[in-house]
Amino acid sequence: MAQATLYEDHSGVTAGAFDNPYDALIEASHNDVCQLQAIYDKHRKTRIEQQNAKLLDPNFQGVTPDPILQKLVYPEIEPGFRDTRHCLVFWARPTQRVKDLIANIQQQLRSVLPNMWFQPPENLHMTCLEITFSRTREEIAQLVGQTSPHAAEITDYTYTHRARLIKPMLGFDASAFALSFLPAAGEGLSQGRVRADDEYTYHHLRRDVYALANRTGVEIGSRYTVPSSHLTIGRFITPQDTSQDAEKGVEAKTPDPEKMKKVVEKIDEVNAWLQREYWPRDAVPPIQAGGEWIIGEEKGLDFHQGTLWYGRGERVRLGKGFLRHYT
Repeated sequence: MAQATLYEDHSGVTAGAFDNPYDALIEASHNDVCQLQAIYDKHRKTRIEQQNAKLLDPNFQGVTPDPILQKLVYPEIEPGFRDTRHCLVFWARPTQRVKDLIANIQQQLRSVLPNMWFQPPENLHMTCLEITFSRTREEIAQLVGQTSPHAAEITDYTYTHRARLIKPMLGFDASAFALSFLPAAGEGLSQGRVRADDEYTYHHLRRDVYALANRTGVEIGSRYTVPSSHLTIGRFITPQDTSQDAEKGVEAKTPDPEKMKKVVEKIDEVNAWLQREYWPRDAVPPIQAGGEWIIGEEKGLDFHQGTLWYGRGERVRLGKGFLRHYT
């Protein structure tokens, strides 16, 4: 099994003493949705500030293209290359309104990153629970067989447990971009939803899905349980957009601080726009389409297997979704 990638947790909460790692944050927040949202917000802001400083540092060595995705997009680099990292996950699929917002953001980013790889709308996903990653096909098939009798219960869970996410913000590092949300805490309520409905948050959903999957007897080997709810929307596959020797394409190597500055300025511009137009405002309800996401709307959880790092792979089962009527 491949070595796990470490994802730094900026929340200040330690999960080691808990059988279910998601219980740690719930206890630390005293099961208060405002405090829980604040912890997610702290993690997100700290990470963005750190990455911002890193990318603008004069000693920044340049972006980090994904070497596997690079070979898939540019097959001439290594003809016949195949991604062999088989995984098993439960994904949350965004609504059409969230996908439309992401398409808008991707288009804005193309103005400074024309050679970025952007996740196609049909493949967008947020990992609710990663059971395991980087296994062989045979190992995953065994886990699917063990888990499948319980798949309906898990994938349909969001039909009756409706966690709401709000306050989208663009995050980034040297390898990728992601759109993240925060658990709602009573802001921007509409369509008959009341504040008590937000007491069941996305973090509670992650805790419950972990518990349900754990009961199947499979060993859960998630790479991270950090307080983040995000969808990866783009990855670097070449450094040329931020390099002085851009004409060399995937072979470009020399970082260009001015180009990197323009990228960071665009990120700040997008986030200011998101906060202005898509965050809840008491005087202007409801939240603009795409700025709110109730997990399970349109589709339940997606039990997915295979070489799925870029939204591909094979579906084991898609859960029952619910519809909302917009006016």
